[in-house]
Amino acid sequence: MQAELLNGMSDLSAAEWDTLACPEAGRPIDPFTTHRFLSALDRSHSTGKGTGWLPRPLILRDTDPVAALPLYVKSHSQGEYIFDHGWAEALERSGGQYYPKLQAAVPFTPASGRRFLGDPNLRETLLDAAIGLVEQNKLSSLHITFCTEDEAESLAGKHGLLHRITQQFHWENRGYGAFDDFLADLSSRKRKMIRKERETARASGLMMRNLTGEQIEPAHWDAFWRFYQDTGSRKWGTPYLTRAFFDEVQATMRDDVLLVMAFRGETPVAGALNFIGRDTLYGRYWGCVEDHPCLHFELCYYQAIDWAISHSLSRVEAGAQGEHKLARGYLPMPVHSLHYIADPAFRRAVERYLVEERRAVGEEIEVLTAYGPFRHVSSEG
Repeated sequence: MQAELLNGMSDLSAAEWDTLACPEAGRPIDPFTTHRFLSALDRSHSTGKGTGWLPRPLILRDTDPVAALPLYVKSHSQGEYIFDHGWAEALERSGGQYYPKLQAAVPFTPASGRRFLGDPNLRETLLDAAIGLVEQNKLSSLHITFCTEDEAESLAGKHGLLHRITQQFHWENRGYGAFDDFLADLSSRKRKMIRKERETARASGLMMRNLTGEQIEPAHWDAFWRFYQDTGSRKWGTPYLTRAFFDEVQATMRDDVLLVMAFRGETPVAGALNFIGRDTLYGRYWGCVEDHPCLHFELCYYQAIDWAISHSLSRVEAGAQGEHKLARGYLPMPVHSLHYIADPAFRRAVERYLVEERRAVGEEIEVLTAYGPFRHVSSEG
């Protein structure tokens, strides 16, 4: 068994990588660890030199690749969505150096999924190799973000690996046959609110269209780039993705994409980008060039729910943060990550913090779920 550090996704063929990332037949569980998605980031220069995300995929070989970890050298903590800026400041105040660090993740993508690709029995071997890189290069840390619960539980504690739990809001399909079935599951007040918001969005006179596969044309990406730039510049200062990324998606991933767009006549004025997994619709970006009340809710949440129901998907994940999603049918769910801190004293400090954070997050999930939008059915009788 040999560990090998690659210089990017181009060092391995799509067939070799995807045998590990999506060994099941059919649509991948999620598209984000596929060769086509990670390569689109590399080829479009959204990742790579000068971006703070230097791709260094780690693979294990037994003649052929048998396991892999999507690994990056990070020079900042942007685009991760599992926030460790406070950790960086604390270590640097004490005279340490936090960057560069190693990150096993999908850049700019707060969606949980497998990080240890290939044979599950080789997770610890991959972990050993990644920690070896930290030690050999005198890096501060290794972060495995948005991993699966199974990965977190099987590896927490190994080599001092710390388990972090944060939260997101996900919509779950409870066997609905139509959007009205979902509404019927809500309390009367929330049902009326959603109907009112949908009516308000439609009163704008815009036409909503769901586009996927061959329905998506290059001109749609021209429009969406304008939307993305507007949102990205307001949220992050500089958008993470380059214009070329969307051309790569058009060329290689149209079947993995749902574009929900609002048109005034034939002119797109707002849109939401979703990626399609086997059982899940992943909401990622939205933007607009015209402001209309409730249009964000309609394009990002209600259209996604409607599409998921009609295509028998189990859930919609609408990205990071946002307690406003709770009233719209999205319930809090735990999100898992794993962290190796090289400095023993700093590791102990972070561990104490994470114990308290896990407790607080667990309590918050419990409280928010109790105050969710769904009808409370009496157990009496």
